[in-house]
Amino acid sequence: MYSEAKMLAYARWHELLTDSETLMDSEDRYDELLKLADEYRCQGIIDRSERNTLIEIATAAYARSVADLSK
Repeated sequence: MYSEAKMLAYARWHELLTDSETLMDSEDRYDELLKLADEYRCQGIIDRSERNTLIEIATAAYARSVADLSK
């Protein structure tokens, strides 16, 4: 079962991932997503596997955004 802290952390992370109105370029958004994943891991909110999953998702999103810019 998810704790409230975990649900809030995932919501915050997902909002940053999907919010197109945030004035942040792709690289800055990617860096912030990685920082949040590390922060959540250090705080014990998520485990190593969950952190790795967040990093994989952030990396895929970053790769898509960079590919879109090169078109």
